[in-house]
Amino acid sequence: MEAFELEISGAIATLTMANPDRRNAMGSAFFEELPACMAEIDAAPDVRVALLRAEGPTFSAGLDLMSMMPQMPIGLSPEPPDGAKRMALHRLIERLQSAISSVERCRVPVIAAVHGACIGGGVDLVTACDLVVASQDAFFSVREPRMSIVADLGTLQRLPRIIGRARARHWVFSARDVPARQAAEAGLVVEVFEDRDALRAGARAMADQIASCAPLAIQGSKAVLLEQERHDIDRSLAHVAAWNAAHLIDQDLGRALQAFVTRSEPTFEGN
Repeated sequence: MEAFELEISGAIATLTMANPDRRNAMGSAFFEELPACMAEIDAAPDVRVALLRAEGPTFSAGLDLMSMMPQMPIGLSPEPPDGAKRMALHRLIERLQSAISSVERCRVPVIAAVHGACIGGGVDLVTACDLVVASQDAFFSVREPRMSIVADLGTLQRLPRIIGRARARHWVFSARDVPARQAAEAGLVVEVFEDRDALRAGARAMADQIASCAPLAIQGSKAVLLEQERHDIDRSLAHVAAWNAAHLIDQDLGRALQAFVTRSEPTFEGN
């Protein structure tokens, strides 16, 4: 695997994002390997809990836009509407959504251990987990509005359920960086640890505690809790996939990508 390392030891599966040179950005390999890893965890009868963590200084820099651009059937200059391109983009968004949702659908609880930056798609990923713990240096940012993108892989569906309507809107509309302590106060993070070593130890202790409980009761509890939300989440994911397939192709996205390459600040014009 390119993007992940998976270790299953007894009752605990540890899934590690292992592309630190790219700041664990989410490219093609990430979206291919994530659902395969979750399926392997699901199929391991002894596994009772999964840990999701990352190598390197960054949990995730989010979607690897530059590597994903060849897969995105969009043009960055004004062009006539192309139904085939928009349909292909719709299918791509649905495939990426399904990869993230595989974490939520896993039969066992998934604990995300976050250190450093958790940006964009990284927030999509952790909101699909059951529990999030973080080191003191962690921060979370719904960065998509800075790239002229409507977040479409789950943040807009799951984050308001976790931290509430007003806070979610603030985080999304401002695209601000939210420190770990504030994320804990909001309810996204359940515990903050002093450093990365303490984070890993604390996440493991939490996993051990969950694994010591009756496994069928834990799995049943997760299934019932998810059932309360799943249909609304699925409907909203379908809506945002259709929205972005229709509206993602804009000149502001080109301005954002150009600014990203040149390390400058884009000026958005709303077209």
